[in-house]
Amino acid sequence: MTAAASGRLGLIKQALSLALALGIWFTPIPAGLTSEAWHLFAIFAAAIFSVIVNAFPLLTASLLAVAAAVLTGTVDPGKAFAGFANASVLLVVVAFLVANAVVKSGLGRRISLLVVSVFGRSTLGLGYSIFLTDAMIAPAFPSNTARGGVLYPIILSLAQSAGSMPDDAGKRRMGGYLMFCGLASLSVSSALWLTATSANPIGVSLAAQYGVKIDFGTWFLAASVPALATILLLPLILYRLFPPGVTDTPDAPAAARKELHTMGPLSRDEWIVAVAFAFMVTGWVMAGTLNLSLTAVAFAGLGALLATNVLTLEDINLQGGTLVTFIWLAVLFALSGQLNELGFMGYVGGQLTSLLGGIHWPIAYVVLLVLYVLMHYMFVSQAAQVLALFGVFLDVAVRTGVPVSLMAFALLFASSYFSTITPQGGSQNVIFVGAGYLTQGELYRLGLLTTAFCLLSFLVLGTPWLLFVAG
Repeated sequence: MTAAASGRLGLIKQALSLALALGIWFTPIPAGLTSEAWHLFAIFAAAIFSVIVNAFPLLTASLLAVAAAVLTGTVDPGKAFAGFANASVLLVVVAFLVANAVVKSGLGRRISLLVVSVFGRSTLGLGYSIFLTDAMIAPAFPSNTARGGVLYPIILSLAQSAGSMPDDAGKRRMGGYLMFCGLASLSVSSALWLTATSANPIGVSLAAQYGVKIDFGTWFLAASVPALATILLLPLILYRLFPPGVTDTPDAPAAARKELHTMGPLSRDEWIVAVAFAFMVTGWVMAGTLNLSLTAVAFAGLGALLATNVLTLEDINLQGGTLVTFIWLAVLFALSGQLNELGFMGYVGGQLTSLLGGIHWPIAYVVLLVLYVLMHYMFVSQAAQVLALFGVFLDVAVRTGVPVSLMAFALLFASSYFSTITPQGGSQNVIFVGAGYLTQGELYRLGLLTTAFCLLSFLVLGTPWLLFVAG
């Protein structure tokens, strides 16, 4: 597509987003809703739509949305900008900054090489090493994309060292298998840990509005059985769904050990990062017992890394993406909260409840969860779907008799594992898709099958476990 054609297409998408906002705005307000609730929905829906169709980046859509909401008098400025002081938003941003220390110090690469040196004698073993490495480092990385940045260079070097190249039809499948393992592992490990992706704290804050209190420890306990079972089974299932061709990689452990030898012993910065993260993870685990703030623990870790010069102000200045994340997350979080406060979420929930009327709650639970997962076909951001739909689906579940804790955890976990359903289902996917080892058809097929397996695993294993541990 030429630049001119691309520009015209972009203008058409932007015009459609504006038309959607105006169309909803001037549609007669449904009975039971205030004008403020309906008009905020018009703004919010248009913002999310513009991101889905790629009319605007998420930051641009967020800025236009909050400006429109305040300037039209739909939302009070204090409430519109309250997200900038929200503890969950601050946790995500600080954790983004702290995660940079893992990459900068080399500790993340060292952990990955250690796992490969143990499990890397076969392609299936390499697949397991990817999942295990990701699961180990995930609690310290609030970003799937950041973890992907650690995993991808290692996966690429493993594939290439075994002779697997994207343009080699006979050998590319090994690289394709490893690349999809990396993509899938990020989705499951994000469901295992509260701090593994930015969407999780957002969902936790929304769940708190329904009386569901979740901390680091309770999240891990609730996720442990279905997530760990999925991690143990998924590499083998992918191995069957997408046979890699090359089954043995006897040189991989030696190559990893060679890289570790070249790296030498733990450096000063690696020791500091390891101790800081041990402190942070311990603080997050004990937060409920000791009444600690997750955000304050993250601030303490960041402060320690800055005080010891493991991270510098220059490093933080280079993290321009963190500021972008902070702005759009704070804005959309506040607007989503206002939709709920103004009664819109309750109204939509009432409509869905009437459609599900008379259905036993176990059936409603399954229908809602499946629908929530399938709707990710329309989203390019996990956080955007959580902000747009989590509260609505949880409210409907409560109205139809589904135990609130069960539905909250099920939706939270789904908000991570559904990211593989499309190549654009999460920003982290782009890293692995761009390697060229997998065709679009393969990505969509494997994405659907992987998501279906995760959904089944979390339903069959997760549901009884959640009812046992979370009531």
